[in-house]
Amino acid sequence: MNFKIYTDGSCLGNPGAGGYAAILLREDGQQEEISGGEPFTTNNRMEMTAAIVALKKISAEDTAEIYTDSTYLRNAFTQNWLANWKRRGWILSNGKPVKNQDLWMELDELISNRHVKFNWVKGHAGDSLNERCDKIARDVAGSF
Repeated sequence: MNFKIYTDGSCLGNPGAGGYAAILLREDGQQEEISGGEPFTTNNRMEMTAAIVALKKISAEDTAEIYTDSTYLRNAFTQNWLANWKRRGWILSNGKPVKNQDLWMELDELISNRHVKFNWVKGHAGDSLNERCDKIARDVAGSF
């Protein structure tokens, strides 16, 4: 099965109350919305959590294209950041530890047995599914 997955994360304050959302679109036209949040987190953690939760909903045999407005999330996979972090023992080029290592490790595991492509979509620019994810994530963040 092929999926298109839209993700977004939101944080009121940064850190602060956070929410995430994902919309999974199956090739047969079915759609599922997933959301959640945490009372104290960061926007990057929520962006990553949206992708993690969505990928856990599909099987290893499925393929997915993830659409995100987070360059942090996309570049980790498209610019080899993740591979470099792992090679250096989860240390950045400036010698500091990689932030959100727990979530990066979980994402790495999920990606390792799936065919996933990351795409960037400009946030707040009229893409209806990105806008829907943004609204859901903000609403969840505002519920704390």
